[in-house]
Amino acid sequence: MQKEPFGKSAAGESLDTYLLTNRHGLRARLTNWGAGLVEMHTPDRHGTLADITLGFDTVDGYLATHPHFGVTTGRFANRIARGQFTLDGVTHTLPANNGPNHLHGGPAGFHVRAWHGRPLDSDNGVRFSYTSADGEEGFPGTLAVAVTYTLTENDELRLEYAATTDKPTVLNLTNHAYWNLAGASAGSVLGHEVVLCARRFVPVDEAGIPIGEIAPVAGGPMDFTMPKTLARDFAQLPGNPGGYDHCYVVDHPRPGALTLAAEVYEPSSGRVLGVSTTEPGIHLYTGNFLDGSVVGKGGHAYQKNDGFCLETQHFPDSPNHPDFPSTVLRPGEVFRSTTVHRFWTR
Repeated sequence: MQKEPFGKSAAGESLDTYLLTNRHGLRARLTNWGAGLVEMHTPDRHGTLADITLGFDTVDGYLATHPHFGVTTGRFANRIARGQFTLDGVTHTLPANNGPNHLHGGPAGFHVRAWHGRPLDSDNGVRFSYTSADGEEGFPGTLAVAVTYTLTENDELRLEYAATTDKPTVLNLTNHAYWNLAGASAGSVLGHEVVLCARRFVPVDEAGIPIGEIAPVAGGPMDFTMPKTLARDFAQLPGNPGGYDHCYVVDHPRPGALTLAAEVYEPSSGRVLGVSTTEPGIHLYTGNFLDGSVVGKGGHAYQKNDGFCLETQHFPDSPNHPDFPSTVLRPGEVFRSTTVHRFWTR
């Protein structure tokens, strides 16, 4: 593990990167700014390494406004309708940063915070921790949260989350990496072949807010139970700019079991990404709002569909849907969640 300076935040906080490598040459570079993934280098079928996650070459891009490249999002990943929820009879109001709705913890969420990074003594990893104050971005309770990244010799990047609170609150954490298995600047991902271990999904309205149902994928454009390219049914998806931005219900054998949720294959490189999680949902997003205005690694201007996200999480707007798996965390409880990204080739 190599720790290197990355720059300073606008508040003068020291920012660092942490480089993890394994015996097969895989490299993961992390930063304490947003507890994020900056680089992920994996080999293609010929053994040639490439960075396969979207982002920036320097800290400046991460300090500016960007579409959550690689960061840890919270307190609540995804959307909360009208920026409000009621917990134990008390209504809490959050910043509306996605039209009238709240998205990814708000404009001052976990993604724009300097976390404390600590290399692990016994494993090839780093633990990032952060204390979110009572009332931060409208959420109740002082929350102590940590995310631990480990790069294993089995070519896995493991993410383990933990959190406690001193007041009842809601919590939904995810990593928001954008992947392109052909390379971070390789262009469209619509040729990637995807399998989701999910026979159901969460239908949403035009603003991405659940309508309150859990529906079968049932052979339509949402169905990834058998391998298909992201492009195959893309034209059938409604909305502007269109594309996948939907949470799928993982086919868990039992709640909370670490279960394979997704497998993605990129034919030209042979790279494969498998995602397993303990979370009840996995959100597929195809970079629909990338529009060329963000210039990233190698000077590449990221266009629509240049990356895809597989965000393991609870369902959007869960605090306002009592039938969804609960996101409530209470004093004395410990939130725990694990997601594993495994890399190989065909």
